[in-house]
Amino acid sequence: MAVTRLKSCKTAKRKKRKLESFFCFSLQQLRMDLSSRLAVWQQLAESCGLSTVQQSVQQVWMLLLLCLVCRLCFRLGVGSSVKHAVSALAGMYGLFLFFELHMLWVLLLGVLCYLILLLSRHSSSRGLFLSAVILVYLLIGELHVIDVVTWHKIRGSQMVVAMKAISLAFDLDRKAVDILPSPAEFLGYVLFVGTVVFGPWISFSTYRNAVDGAKLSWLWLHTSVFNLLKSQICLLVSTCVAPYLFPLFIPVYGNSVTQKWLHAYENAVSFHFSNYFVGHLSEGTCVLAGAGFTEEKDHTRWNMRVVDPFSVEMPRSMVLVVTSWNIPMSRWLKTYVFKNAMKLGTFPAILVTYTASALLHVSKTMETSSIRSRPGRGLSFHLGAVLLSLGFITYVEHVLRKKLASIFSACILSRPCSSDCSHQHKKNYWVMMLNLIFSLLVVFHLTYLGSMFDPGSDELEAEEGYTAIHTIQRWSELNWASHWVVFACWVLYRLIQ
Repeated sequence: MAVTRLKSCKTAKRKKRKLESFFCFSLQQLRMDLSSRLAVWQQLAESCGLSTVQQSVQQVWMLLLLCLVCRLCFRLGVGSSVKHAVSALAGMYGLFLFFELHMLWVLLLGVLCYLILLLSRHSSSRGLFLSAVILVYLLIGELHVIDVVTWHKIRGSQMVVAMKAISLAFDLDRKAVDILPSPAEFLGYVLFVGTVVFGPWISFSTYRNAVDGAKLSWLWLHTSVFNLLKSQICLLVSTCVAPYLFPLFIPVYGNSVTQKWLHAYENAVSFHFSNYFVGHLSEGTCVLAGAGFTEEKDHTRWNMRVVDPFSVEMPRSMVLVVTSWNIPMSRWLKTYVFKNAMKLGTFPAILVTYTASALLHVSKTMETSSIRSRPGRGLSFHLGAVLLSLGFITYVEHVLRKKLASIFSACILSRPCSSDCSHQHKKNYWVMMLNLIFSLLVVFHLTYLGSMFDPGSDELEAEEGYTAIHTIQRWSELNWASHWVVFACWVLYRLIQ
């Protein structure tokens, strides 16, 4: 569910330019002794690390306080209407903290969604109808009927509200939710303070469980704080480590060709960790506000997961990368987009899903536009190109591995096989080698796709969205390598089909 850095990153970028002169002087010394490397690390920690964390905490502490107040209110013995009202009001104030009066556009979308659901309450196609209305609303925003700067600030929260409303509409059609919620309950859900600013999407049943209020516990507090700490670590890596990964932290050098790929990998890692920052921060706010738990007998587990960095950085397949990038978004796309589009066929359903994902990933980029410096501009060319490429890469990898697994009777599918699968070869060395080759191929694709998300690029260009020329130039520098590899894999699949 949309993919960015804190306002502090703008400061970090300016400081990066100042640091570059120091780094250029020191890089040759880094080859010679450790003391110079430690001096650079200290300079980077002081100039980037401390300011980044400080500004991050300054901008989110009020939101965290609102989440805590909402959580405590849910534990009080007050009526459910009061709890829903508190949830909605806290969400509105959270939006105001980040967007000021521009939050009225988010509130307007929530009211519009409820009116559509109310007017179509006797229809059996509320999900499709509401999706169409929201799409028109978003296109109006993209056409700059609303001020561009204002739209970009609020677009992430708009999409969180839209995803919740669409999922509720489809659940009403499927009778998973019995009746249309009251206005207070609906607004409490879509404006839930733990998710309305940074996400993630949560189902209506998850919100109801949060309102019922699980008991306060050290496990709840520990889970929330731990996720918040992980988010700050990811922010530091994205802002202060990844842009200088080679050779400052990992002393790898090479010729002009390898330097291009090393720089592309730095950009990709920076982009990845910016997404992990948003994901872990949203985990922290969601849990702190009381959502994201399951109950097993007398034991409550706080198991909200938004991202799985290990599955992205050490991937088995692109399929798992896509699902691990944003777990709630993946679940939403599968449940409310892919399954509904399956009547068109598998491949068209994949294209429809990735088209929807294009909207959602762009909005996720915008989700932290108020505190990050790398938003995209609507459905910009570079994100559309990346997601369309990602769709083809995922599909070709899936069908190729499925066919090879059938031919060799080996566990080399995109997803790990179950222990009782029918394949003859499970843990042979050549099976593990094939899986390793596919894993390295995924890292190669991710490096290529992430090469254009340059944290050191011009701020105005980043804020307005990278142009088509920027995308073509970056991929041309890498000789369109990933696209050629995907084409070769597709040809191989057709030959063995």
